[in-house]
Amino acid sequence: MTRSAASWRVMAEPLSTSISLAALVISGVTAWLTLFRRGTIRMTKPTFVAFAYDTTPRPDRPAIPKVFLRALIYSTGKRGHIVENMFVTLRRGETRQTFNIWGYGDEKLVRSSGMYVGETGVAYNHHFNPPEDSAGFNFGGGKYQLDVFAALVGIKKPIHLSSVRLTVPERDGMQLQDCEYSYWFDWASDSNEYQGHLEHRRVVRADTFVVAPSI
Repeated sequence: MTRSAASWRVMAEPLSTSISLAALVISGVTAWLTLFRRGTIRMTKPTFVAFAYDTTPRPDRPAIPKVFLRALIYSTGKRGHIVENMFVTLRRGETRQTFNIWGYGDEKLVRSSGMYVGETGVAYNHHFNPPEDSAGFNFGGGKYQLDVFAALVGIKKPIHLSSVRLTVPERDGMQLQDCEYSYWFDWASDSNEYQGHLEHRRVVRADTFVVAPSI
């Protein structure tokens, strides 16, 4: 073996070792990103939010308030997550109401029992009703803060997904206390705010165990 060949071999061995180590690191990072890193879930700003009412099968029961929204929920990890439950809280002044009966879907809406969320995301209509012991709560005029939460399988503490501020004018708030009216907020990207309007609608009857169909 010539001196030049021996020198090249001495130089090539550290280079080969470095390349092998770099490949090992890349493989490890790829495995962590795809197999071990769970990430979390996030939600885009709702394209619309609605305050509405469902009626119950029994005429002696009052209408049930409902928060209705649509958004994309996606996972930041490759493996995805199972959403066990979702709920929202609604604040107006000193009043705070939790809506923890959750249903989702676009055409057929039933009481939810879980939802898989992958990295490409899922976009659905989400409906939230309060528990039965919340009788007496009505929508009205004023400033609201809506917070959306999700409980994931394997994670004890619910994750806060979104917080939006909404305003119902006082002139519309009086009519909104009537269950035949609903109030819709549509997100306007050009003005970077929600634009609301009052709607009169036919009230949809809701079963106690099945969330009502979409409005």
